[in-house]
Amino acid sequence: MSMKMPRFLVLATLMVVAMPVLAQTDQPAKPIRLRVSSAVAEGLKTHDVQPKYPHEAREKGIEGDVLLLGTIDTKGNIIDLRAVQGDPILIAASMDAVKKWKYRPYKLKGEPVEVETSIRIQFHMR
Repeated sequence: MSMKMPRFLVLATLMVVAMPVLAQTDQPAKPIRLRVSSAVAEGLKTHDVQPKYPHEAREKGIEGDVLLLGTIDTKGNIIDLRAVQGDPILIAASMDAVKKWKYRPYKLKGEPVEVETSIRIQFHMR
């Protein structure tokens, strides 16, 4: 027994199946974000603010390195800055300074792209 499906049902079924595919192509492309070494990022830096050694850290003899991860956006600003390691007092001073840094945008095929990088700040009493 052969049943013929009305044409409008066939078309409706095809539309339902095709809609998710069409919807995906209408979404804007996610910005490209690359990972670059700290040395590459350092070469792009145009404005540097040195962190101030916190008075409390000096009094307590706290020193060491702070490791931050951040993203340089397509305009050369630091965004998404987060701490990976370091004393909390030193982390706060590091983040305050690094948020003020500026970079030349990293370009891929002539177009600026976001880049993720690590930033190491050293605090040592001399």
